[in-house]
Amino acid sequence: MSDKREQVHLRNEVMKATLIKSRLIKSRLIYSGMVLLVIVLGLGTRAYGNELPAFVSAHFGDALWAGMIYLGCRALFTRHPLWLSLLLSLGFSFGIEISQLYQADWIVQIRATTIGGLVLGQGFLWVDLIRYTAGVLFCYAVDQILQN
Repeated sequence: MSDKREQVHLRNEVMKATLIKSRLIKSRLIYSGMVLLVIVLGLGTRAYGNELPAFVSAHFGDALWAGMIYLGCRALFTRHPLWLSLLLSLGFSFGIEISQLYQADWIVQIRATTIGGLVLGQGFLWVDLIRYTAGVLFCYAVDQILQN
């Protein structure tokens, strides 16, 4: 009788672990899909900036970039608390912005490429830190709402 009970317990534990793993995969796929959506939106602010309201064109690209970093952190660290992704994404975004103060020839050449400019930016601006904070906090707040 005890063996039967242990088998049932073991089967329940395996089913629970499978469910947790499938939720983890589902969450990572959702966050990854959101990263792709935000990339498209961010590139859209660059490509169609002249057709967008001036405020949107001026500020949303950087906010979306930082929001994408938050969503990427969530995709990587799904099992960790939301605040960890908040701190990591702000730290990463601020680090990239501060790195723009460094202007050695080799990094300037990388920034001159399309992908280098999109990832590393061009030059330090204080207002970018505000844009990054707004983008990360927006994604964090939406994430908080959807988690509850």
